[in-house]
Amino acid sequence: MIKIFKFGGTSIKDVESIKRIAGILGNYATEDLVVVFSAMGKVTNMLEEVVEDYMQKSGNPEEKLQKVKDFHEHLLNDLFEQNHTIYNEVNNLFVEIEWVLEDEPNPDYAFNYDQIVPIGEMLSTKIMSAYLSDNGFANSWLDARDIIRTDNKYRNAKIDWEQTISFCKDKITHFPIITQGFIGCTSENFTTTLGREGSDFTAAILAFALDVKQVVIWKDVDGVLNADPRFFEDTEQLMKIPFEEAIELAYYGAKVMHPKTIQPLQRKSIPLEVKSFLHPEKESSVIGDFNTIAPFVPSYIVKENQILISVADKNLSFIVEEHLSSIFSLFAHYGVRVNMMQNSAVSFSFCVDNDRHKVPALLTALKENFEVHFNDSLTMYTVRHYDEDSIEKLLKNKQVLLEQKSRHTVHIVVKDR
Repeated sequence: MIKIFKFGGTSIKDVESIKRIAGILGNYATEDLVVVFSAMGKVTNMLEEVVEDYMQKSGNPEEKLQKVKDFHEHLLNDLFEQNHTIYNEVNNLFVEIEWVLEDEPNPDYAFNYDQIVPIGEMLSTKIMSAYLSDNGFANSWLDARDIIRTDNKYRNAKIDWEQTISFCKDKITHFPIITQGFIGCTSENFTTTLGREGSDFTAAILAFALDVKQVVIWKDVDGVLNADPRFFEDTEQLMKIPFEEAIELAYYGAKVMHPKTIQPLQRKSIPLEVKSFLHPEKESSVIGDFNTIAPFVPSYIVKENQILISVADKNLSFIVEEHLSSIFSLFAHYGVRVNMMQNSAVSFSFCVDNDRHKVPALLTALKENFEVHFNDSLTMYTVRHYDEDSIEKLLKNKQVLLEQKSRHTVHIVVKDR
């Protein structure tokens, strides 16, 4: 019975963490296991800084890259003997980034991002594969780009399911396997990424392709909580979560999983277990074929760095279908995902993540045909299964700019007073 395990960057952020994960995996050494790893610690963020400096030409990408090198070198020195082959493998991966930095950047930020940032996953899996092998967990390392085929929509690539399923069945024939989350490859052999936090999605893709019986995502919390403990006190663990409920929570921004993760699992009724790598003995949360969420309590989702944009026709006419068609075409063109929207007779308002690589260009394009106003530095709260007490708790000392309610969900865009 094949199982898919996924470990995020927090689980392998330092030597102590890596040894803990090795101990956990040692309990499954005889199982048919595919293990998906993210980049270590904050390496993805560090590599994003390399891309920023490379694109802006005002910083020093080599200096930022050196910080990534130093981070991994310290880990290697603590985990391996000096003459271990892993040192050359890691060095060769950094050379790939250096080759990119030697050339002029492509005008497409997303393309440059996808040629640099995924090296973090390559580094983590090379290191983990070598360390696990040295410590009794024999495994094979697999390049995810050989099995995950995508289109060329960089930073948010779409899966070619037919080819991906075929590649997975051809290349994953013995176990355990160590591979990367987050990344794929085009038919032209360019690296792509599946969206931020896309390693969860990789686990679901592999589960769907291989018809597995279980997926386990290992977290630094006991399971799926009804709120982010960074923002809320007295959080509760959700023990049973229907697939449909998990899709809603992920779509609205719950950090516990990538929004695309659930649907492939639901299609084949593959349960997803969310388990603590800090306390593996504790009962986990399970997403599966349940009738209702348990316990039935409000769930809170926080999205920071939001911008609320309102557009109106320059000729003071009503906002009609023709206007909306034009606006949504711009969303698609600039790759902007709408988190919330509302229209009146003469204006259309929408709330989106304030992505500095997308929103400024969107605003410029909108201003060609519309009057445009916006408020930034906002927070959007979503509450599933809300009650009046849950809403009242959110709104204390906050100015509400936009609010929407449906039977089960309320969205509120606020500015701190």
